Amino acid sequence: MNNLVFEAEPAAAAIDVTDEWLTVEMTDGRVLRVPLHWYPRLKQATDGERANWQLLGRGYAIEWPDLDEHIGVEGLLAGRRSGESEHSFERWVLSRGEIERG
Repeated sequence: MNNLVFEAEPAAAAIDVTDEWLTVEMTDGRVLRVPLHWYPRLKQATDGERANWQLLGRGYAIEWPDLDEHIGVEGLLAGRRSGESEHSFERWVLSRGEIERG
């Protein structure tokens, strides 16, 4: 098993979310872009929900409180997609419908 070793802890400085991409500007100047379909909650979200994000700690993760979504920067660099099960995602989608009707 290979372990990824960083010279410095990777950290996000800013992000942008479009209908197709999650773009993360790193504190070291790199820019990482991943397909939004890797994160179904972000893909399903409204523009307003996508815009309501915050960095956790010193940028080790990104949180979208409206979506209960947390994405770690190390996971992004390692190419990890959302680990949410289909069943969990379906429950989340159903709960959103109830909130919108609510």
